[in-house]
Amino acid sequence: MNNINIIKASGEEVPFQIEKLISSLQRAGAERVIIDQIVENIEGALYNGITTKKIYQMAFKMLKGKSRVSASRYKLKKAIMELGPTGFPFEKFVGKILEQEGFQAEVGVIVQGHCVQHEVDVAALKDNKHYMIECKYHSDQGRTCNVKIPLYIQSRFLDVEKQWEKQPGHQTKFHQGWVYTNTRLTTDAIQYGTCMGLGLVSWDYPRGNGLKDRIDQSGLHPLTALTTLTKAEKTKLLDKGIVLCKELHESPALLKKIGIDKTRFKKILEDSEALCKST
Repeated sequence: MNNINIIKASGEEVPFQIEKLISSLQRAGAERVIIDQIVENIEGALYNGITTKKIYQMAFKMLKGKSRVSASRYKLKKAIMELGPTGFPFEKFVGKILEQEGFQAEVGVIVQGHCVQHEVDVAALKDNKHYMIECKYHSDQGRTCNVKIPLYIQSRFLDVEKQWEKQPGHQTKFHQGWVYTNTRLTTDAIQYGTCMGLGLVSWDYPRGNGLKDRIDQSGLHPLTALTTLTKAEKTKLLDKGIVLCKELHESPALLKKIGIDKTRFKKILEDSEALCKST
């Protein structure tokens, strides 16, 4: 396997590492026997130049046949990208994560800065912390957030912060700008953001507390992860402002409103309940 090179979504060619495939299947909660079967099949199908997308598709298809819930967890990254085509569902999703973490979160608000008004994706408040959050959503795995993003966010935040500090009770609050993205941050973006004191969250950054980790820990999986819903049904729910499996589990009537029949109703609720449990 050490001689096999694969092509990432970015176009970069890298050596295939079986450990990464095993780790991703373990994160999905797949049983050891299922992991061994998938790994054996994948190893037999590898060739130089195979894409990570193709490997994912093969693994997902096999996992789906063994465990719907594990398959839903395995497709988490793709499920986030299926929240599109606009970035608004992703903004709502980030707001839900922050609420789970104890913040009061407002999505899509107009905030007056010192110089001009700003449309802020998420404004979050908790104790003495007051955050201005910009969400950068991409539907393509090959896209990254370069240094232009934190540069732009920092300039907007400084204008907002100057106005926030004038508000009663805000003199002692910790104000901070944040960038949340569902893909990755470039090295320059991380370097600049860290230097300027911006909060940064990407798919896998900070290490151990990136977007994927926080979803696993909270159990706040997007409804697009469910393999028991069709694409059209997911779109109907997203159009109603529903973004989480948890929302379906807590309000089953939402499924009836989009025409889910009794034969599928139970399966969908079972899967959504299972995904609500943190891993």
